[in-house]
Order: sequence, then C-alpha cells, then structure tokens
Amino acid sequence: MPSTPLHDMQAFQAALKSSKHIIAIAGAGLSAASGIPTFRGAGGMWRKYDAMSLATPEAFSKNPSLVWQFYHYRRETALKALPNAAHFSLAVLSLASARENVAPDATFTLITQNVDGLSARALEQTLSAHTAQSDVQDEALKLLEMHGRLFDVKCTSKSCGHTEFDTTSPICASLAGTEALIAAGDAEPDIQVAELPRCSKCNALARPGVVWFHEIPLHLRAIRSLVNRADLCLVVGTSSTVYPAAGYASQVQENGGKVAVFNLERSSGDEEANFLFLGPCEETLPKALGLTT
Repeated sequence: MPSTPLHDMQAFQAALKSSKHIIAIAGAGLSAASGIPTFRGAGGMWRKYDAMSLATPEAFSKNPSLVWQFYHYRRETALKALPNAAHFSLAVLSLASARENVAPDATFTLITQNVDGLSARALEQTLSAHTAQSDVQDEALKLLEMHGRLFDVKCTSKSCGHTEFDTTSPICASLAGTEALIAAGDAEPDIQVAELPRCSKCNALARPGVVWFHEIPLHLRAIRSLVNRADLCLVVGTSSTVYPAAGYASQVQENGGKVAVFNLERSSGDEEANFLFLGPCEETLPKALGLTT
C-alpha cells in the first residue's frame, strides 16, 4: 500500500517537480465535460444497443450501415465539442517552456485511448500560443492516440488500405440526419452499402479508422518504451478495464514509479495508487498540476 496520503496535493506536486519522465494515460472521462458520451456509465451511448458490441470488425462486416451510423453520430458529436480545462492542462504540461515551474526536468507524453481528437486540438491551440523552439521540436512526442482517430477514414480493400483524415460533415450524404433519428430513439434506416463512405483512392467500402475491439492498438512499441522509463503516471478519466492501457500504471509502479489517479469516482486499482483525486478531472487536474490554462 502507498505510504503517502492519497489526497495530499502538496505531496503530489512535490513528486511532479522531482519527476524525470511523466506519462498520462487518458480515457473517456477526460472528454466527458466536453459533451462526449462514454461507452460506460449511466445510460451510455445509443440506449437501444450495447455500444461496445458495435465497435468490432465483426459488427462492421455484419451490418456496416448500423456501424457507420454509430460512428457518424460520434463524429457529429465530436465536431461540435470543444476541449475542456483538463485537455488544456495536459496540453500545457506537454510544453517544456510551460512546465518549467511544475516539472522542470521532466519529459511528458500523453497516451490517450480517446478517438475524439480533442487532445490534439488542445495541443494545437496551446502550441500556437507558444513560440519556444523546444516546444515545436518535440511536438510529435507529446501525444500518442493508441486507439486511432475518429476522423480517419480507412479503405477496407487489403490491396489498397488507404487512410485519410476527413472532417467532412456529414461524411456522406446518406448519413445526413441519422444522428437525430438515433438521439430520438427512432429506428435507424437501412443504408445500402453502395451509399456508405467510399475510399477516395479505389472507391471500395471505407470504414472508420479507429482501433476496434479485437484489433491491435497503435504505437505499442513507443508506449512500452515510455512506460518502462516513466517515474510518474497520471491516470485521467479511465476505469482501467481495457487492456493493454489498463496495465500501464501498475507497470510504472513495478518499476519504482508513482501513480496519480484523476477520476470522477472510485474505479479498479485505486487502492494501489499513490495519489487519488476524485471529482471532475476538468477541475481536479488543473488544480493538482498548478497550471493555468
């Protein structure tokens, strides 16, 4: 059991200041205040369906119309959302010049399970407000989106495999308005495959470019290296139930590092944390980090 009081803000800030390699593992709770619904929690998404069962290759093969409507709903929701204070706090922590008084000798990388793109938008906006060359040079190391991006569109043809970033709203004409039908609880339309999003290179059926259940997450080699050298891991807005991300914090502790958890409520593994801050992470995280956003 950790010897440091779980809720000791000053002790956490001292650990932050002495750290050399910090990582953050973020989940759906990070974006909750931005209006992004979560798979888990009260109600969840798409009341008529087990949303997690739609996020699989098998579901797409069986019913691409339904799965595309699910992801169209998520795309439209994400396009309307804005990064919140927790996103911006992590973005500021990403900048060497901005964390000089918080963790002056540390590196920092955000490893996110979210696909909504809000962390990338917060980082882009924060970077635009800073001109330090050191911040620009290591930009690529600040954010790893291990479950892909909601606005990536990927060809299903193995001979093509083209992927492109596309924020078009709607992604195709046949999906227009279906998000309202789903929100109202109405029956979803059966859209013909030929009318669903197509690859811009070969015109084959396209799929959302996210990592589904039963697929291998992205950047695993880079993440493994970061986890192995991290001496402080921030767990932000995740229930720590989906692997491999759920195991990263314990690996950091096994290597002698510390873990700080920022969650709305208690979740799996909290009793092993060195620090635990309960409440909306858009409130607890900026306060704990001592950063202005």
